[in-house]
Amino acid sequence: MPIDQDEFRNALSRFASGVTVVTTKDAAGKFHGITVSAFSSVSLDPPLILICIERATVSHYAFEESGLFVVNFLSDRQLELSERFASPVEDKFDGVDFSFGEFGIPILLGSLVNLECRIRNIGDGGDHTIFIADVESATINDGDPLLYFRSDYRQMAE
Repeated sequence: MPIDQDEFRNALSRFASGVTVVTTKDAAGKFHGITVSAFSSVSLDPPLILICIERATVSHYAFEESGLFVVNFLSDRQLELSERFASPVEDKFDGVDFSFGEFGIPILLGSLVNLECRIRNIGDGGDHTIFIADVESATINDGDPLLYFRSDYRQMAE
């Protein structure tokens, strides 16, 4: 018998991770962004990453429709952005500092890393969709990461 959902969530909360906000735009040009905890590198050659997005997420369709997205690794000064993009706020980009990448997808300024990605494969991940993507470009900045552990935000200790 599989593990109970609450117990599984509790177990996974013990895995410390960085925080990412993934951005895209739909066919009508509307910007979408969500806080994503399921992010991983897949391959160095070719450079591939994966993200998992809950199927019930309002913006889910935009990622499939676009085929392009940007993964923004948040810095320890961007906690508010993580909360904003995790919430049901209608215009998540209102008042947010961003620019555009090569594909016209929003890039969150002040992030540690911005990865511009093109979807290669889409797979079934239960209540999530798994997007495997080629990394087309990367912008790398200095700073410390925003971390998430036991359902709370953390900062690195020196």
